[in-house]
Amino acid sequence: MDLLQREREAILNNEYVDGYDFGEVEEFIKGASKDLFISHWFKKGEKMLVQPRGGFPTYEKVFKLYEEFKEAGVDVLPLTIDSNTRLNDYATSQKMLRLSEENDVDMLNGYPLINHGYRTTRKMMTHFNTPISLRHGTPDARLLTEIALASGIFEIEGGPITYLLPYSKNFPLDKAFIYWKYIEKVCAKLSTLNEPINRESFGPLSATLQLPSIVIVIQLLEMLLSLEEGVKSFSVSFSQTGTVMQDVVMGNVIKRLAREYADRFGFEDATINLVYHQWMGAFPRDKSHADSLITTSTVIAKLIGANKIITKTRAEAYGIPTKEENAQAVSKVQYTLRVLQGIPFISDKEEEENLELQVREILEAVFNDPADTLWRKVFNSIKRGYIDIPFSPHIINANKVITVRDKEGHIRVYDKGDLPLSKKSFEFDRKKISLSDDKNALVTKIIQDIGIMQ
Repeated sequence: MDLLQREREAILNNEYVDGYDFGEVEEFIKGASKDLFISHWFKKGEKMLVQPRGGFPTYEKVFKLYEEFKEAGVDVLPLTIDSNTRLNDYATSQKMLRLSEENDVDMLNGYPLINHGYRTTRKMMTHFNTPISLRHGTPDARLLTEIALASGIFEIEGGPITYLLPYSKNFPLDKAFIYWKYIEKVCAKLSTLNEPINRESFGPLSATLQLPSIVIVIQLLEMLLSLEEGVKSFSVSFSQTGTVMQDVVMGNVIKRLAREYADRFGFEDATINLVYHQWMGAFPRDKSHADSLITTSTVIAKLIGANKIITKTRAEAYGIPTKEENAQAVSKVQYTLRVLQGIPFISDKEEEENLELQVREILEAVFNDPADTLWRKVFNSIKRGYIDIPFSPHIINANKVITVRDKEGHIRVYDKGDLPLSKKSFEFDRKKISLSDDKNALVTKIIQDIGIMQ
């Protein structure tokens, strides 16, 4: 028995897992419909895939949600996990699930997959015969990933950086790297049974004035950490920044560099996909404006050649959207994509060159760290502030980088903190910012920039 198998048996020997059967799960994956694998649909490349958000605690409500989505023409279904499961508190999620079922009231903000179990959940996944994406935000998702894959969920979102620094305050980063290394190995192992399991990084990060170069650096590093464990299908992603041109520039640079660095590190056989998140910040309360924002982001997704778009709804400013509102958003995006024909290639050469320069400068600083493994190099770089996520709650994040918008709405670096940027690449951004050194003016500007779409 190899080390990975011993680790898997230890992880799955959990009181909340009802008799995991390794042989049965492998046979299920071998014989699973290819339509359940998003990597299969990426390979076909017939259209941009549309995936909504949404989730409920009970099996029945998720089933009805999926029915609504399918009627609206969804391409990828989401399975959103509840907060207690994300924190590995399966006892509380089990208690809240029972209350939800008994009282027909949602006591959880998502689906407690561990408590439902893979045998029950698999019935729903195979019934709809549509790719399902696991959306969670879990620093230690080892057990969750095992149960998801056994259920027929063949896309796993997240990573040691993107599912920790934007979400957690105290969870140890070094442990997150080790736990996600396990996940990559399991995904790679089970990918040999059928179509590849797709891994997807979470590009929005804290979804607040994220510096494009930092977003891309983190996407490329999580991609490399995944590919080095044998994963063959990986999706990099980012979210709408607030300006069309900055999104187009980001899309062009991240696609080009993802392929370049994958090949440079010897992963020429890996498939790299691009995912675009519709606006992740505060939404306008006027629903007609919200509709316009959603349509604009759909056009941008087409401009950048995204392989998948993750949708938002016109009701975001008011709370959790209903299944009907989510389905309406899917239908709207699908219609917009159908009518967008003959989209031209556009970009800004100067902006692309500087963004690419910033990304390369940060990556080279990471790679030059003397540590003997990539994850340790990345870990050390985060501790040094070479990678710094604005508005991250985590204690290890430097939180020195300050970003604001220029007069065109582009996100620029105002204070680079300890980012290893050259004078040339930093000044390119800094000179485009018209702002005094007054701290009160800076705070007012940041607040205004965060609420740009309201």
